[in-house]
Amino acid sequence: MTAPTAVPNAVLPPAFEAWFASRGWNARPHQLALLEEARAGRSTLLVAPTGAGKTLAGFLPSLVELTEPGREREGLHTLYVSPLKALAVDIARNLEMPVAEMGLAIKIETRTGDTPAAKRARQIARPPDILLTTPEQLALLVSHRDAKPFFAGLRRIVLDELHALVTSKRGDLLSLDLARLRGLAPNLSAVGLSATVREPADLQRFLGGAETPAGLVTVTGGASARIGILQTASRLPLAGHTTGHAMGEIYNAIRAHKLTLVFVNTRMQAEFAFQALWNINDDNLPIALHHGSLDAGQRRKVEAAMAAGRLKAVVCTATLDLGIDWGDVDLVVNIGAPKGASRLMQRIGRSNHRMDEPSKALLVPSNRFELLECRAALDAVAEAAQDTADARTGGLDVLAQHVLGVACSDGFDADALYEEVCTASPYAGLPRADFDAVVNFVATGGYALRSYERFAKLRQDKIGHWRASNAQVIQQYRMNVGTIVESTMLKVRLGRARAGKPGQPSMITRGGRVLGEVEEYFAETMTPGDTFIFAGEVLRFEGITENEAICSRAAPGTDPKIPSYNGGRFPLSTFLAARVRTILASPREWASLPDEVSSWLHAQKRKSRLPKPGELLVETFPRGGRFYLVAYPFEGRLAHQTLGMLLTRRLERSRMRPLGFVCNDYGIAVWGLGDMSAAISRSALSLDDLFAQDMLGDDLEEWLAESALMKRTFRSCAIIGGLIERRFPGQEKSGRQVTISTDLVYDVLRRHEPDHVLLKAARADAATGLLDIQRLGQMLTRISGHIVHQPLDHVSPLGVSVMLEIGREAVYGEAADEILAEAEAMLIEEAMA
Repeated sequence: MTAPTAVPNAVLPPAFEAWFASRGWNARPHQLALLEEARAGRSTLLVAPTGAGKTLAGFLPSLVELTEPGREREGLHTLYVSPLKALAVDIARNLEMPVAEMGLAIKIETRTGDTPAAKRARQIARPPDILLTTPEQLALLVSHRDAKPFFAGLRRIVLDELHALVTSKRGDLLSLDLARLRGLAPNLSAVGLSATVREPADLQRFLGGAETPAGLVTVTGGASARIGILQTASRLPLAGHTTGHAMGEIYNAIRAHKLTLVFVNTRMQAEFAFQALWNINDDNLPIALHHGSLDAGQRRKVEAAMAAGRLKAVVCTATLDLGIDWGDVDLVVNIGAPKGASRLMQRIGRSNHRMDEPSKALLVPSNRFELLECRAALDAVAEAAQDTADARTGGLDVLAQHVLGVACSDGFDADALYEEVCTASPYAGLPRADFDAVVNFVATGGYALRSYERFAKLRQDKIGHWRASNAQVIQQYRMNVGTIVESTMLKVRLGRARAGKPGQPSMITRGGRVLGEVEEYFAETMTPGDTFIFAGEVLRFEGITENEAICSRAAPGTDPKIPSYNGGRFPLSTFLAARVRTILASPREWASLPDEVSSWLHAQKRKSRLPKPGELLVETFPRGGRFYLVAYPFEGRLAHQTLGMLLTRRLERSRMRPLGFVCNDYGIAVWGLGDMSAAISRSALSLDDLFAQDMLGDDLEEWLAESALMKRTFRSCAIIGGLIERRFPGQEKSGRQVTISTDLVYDVLRRHEPDHVLLKAARADAATGLLDIQRLGQMLTRISGHIVHQPLDHVSPLGVSVMLEIGREAVYGEAADEILAEAEAMLIEEAMA
């Protein structure tokens, strides 16, 4: 169905007409269109701008049906699924208002991970009319032994913020559960709600199934957002992500508005911004913090205070950037670059949340490259351009979890389940051999592990149906369901030297003070003897003991070999990256940039050159007895991290004696003892060969074989696929226990079953996820034959921002800002010499 051009034929019952009239409203055409689609039993995707009444449109058919005369209670009627717990709770609160005002006898409840167990059990026995939940809770409901009677009368499932659900493994799991529900509930139709869609057809297939895509209702119009880039009195840094220079202006903006949402990209940034604002909160404004690591009770208090109008501002992460209707929000502040135009529009939509009133937002770049990214995002928003991710191919590890869940419920016939799974759009092209391999893995652990009883989770009954082996398997499945694998943090502890036996070296043991925390996967990139910077010191990595990385102080004058970098950042979208490259190559556009940014780019043009949109600029220069190579791919930190690992391997073979590398979203710097500039000039080092596409062949395979990062990717797949449980009845494994278990299994499978289901899943994840190999491959293809080398005597103005990543520690604070500012001043002086 296309966008309605006339008022649909659907007529509202008198009670609903009266309720709309009491508020001075008329039902909008798209709301009536969804009512028509529901009466015809069709699944439908609604794409509408923020504030268009999408949520009411999604629930209107259910509310009308539940109040029809003579209708008998049939148990659960409507299921609502949200990507966020907070959104489910908020929608329930908003839905109860019209139900109460119309006096409708409709029971509405929420079911999230925060819902008490007794209430969840009661919901199975006596379900409400409308249940609002999350993908993880839906997976548990589908796997319940009473799933068939529980869902038999289900008429409608409403999937909110659908674009955000379908781009991850949570979407894979949801698609499989949706396919299951179509079999359990014969009269089911689905409604998808989204404000941000690049390819509606992908979401239509997700909703209706691979063979019968859902219909489409689109709504255009709405007031254009008013978005600006915050102009600060302070100088905009060349690097860094704390945005400490702008906190005063952000605080003033909060004072001038009724309720402000301050979005950041990571929990660490949220903590820093919240503390920075409190430190200057001389007016004692009620400012709160909201992110996923906080206690559920604390999050609920913040949400309730927002709804009651008791707060002036909330500093938050992605926990609040989808759909939540806080009507009093009149300003959204986005700290740091948005990383994607679609994500930015989602966050902006939290302001005013009304279709006929413009949303108001301020972008606050942390550094000069981020300002270029913000400018590119503004242009994209003005053109209503979207950059949501392409449709996924379903993960085999997620399929394994689903297979076990179905076995925990009513069991399954393999042929029938395969046909059902293929109706889920991410699994439409699933080969039968892969499905059988997944079932075999869940049943036995696979060829290499089948002799271990603990991995045997399925058994076949007399008629050949697969069922869970025992009650313990069912309990462990229910405790470990879901696809979100949190990063484990390790304490960084200074070790103490203890004298060894005569003739043996001293040993480093635990006992010193804790300097802070790093993500576990960063520690896994190092081997004993590697050096890195943390808390302002060069440390020598000694090893990992339980949940601690043991280190010692490195010898004076030691170069840090490994950069410390933060995980958890959103990758820069290819769409915005291309726009930033266009801005760099268009001096006419620089006039609209702040003076300090345009002068920075003009200086780069004088001192070196600027890359054209299709080029890769590579600069080489000496500094401090080392030789540097700086490149500007603009492909995001994840792709650059993998590129750095592969480049250093190639430079090692070319006898350039690389010492290390750093990267950010925009560029990468490699340094070593060999003069790369001289080697390039005498053709001893070829940049075309160095950045050749074949680095993703043998080089990549060799690196992956020995990479701790690949082990981490496998670990996530092993947890999702159910090979390794994080939680047992009465206990929970530590991150280190899980690491040891999965690393042992990884080594066994690589040696004895290299085509194991989970190894295939890990390699697929590496291509698009943690290592971003797919994007790296696209970049290598793009630059082939278009690499431009610029030899320099010293660092360029553009290169300063990348060079400042060297020695950055993964902690925030005023001292870190001061150290970074001093280093920046020194490098700028060199660049402008």
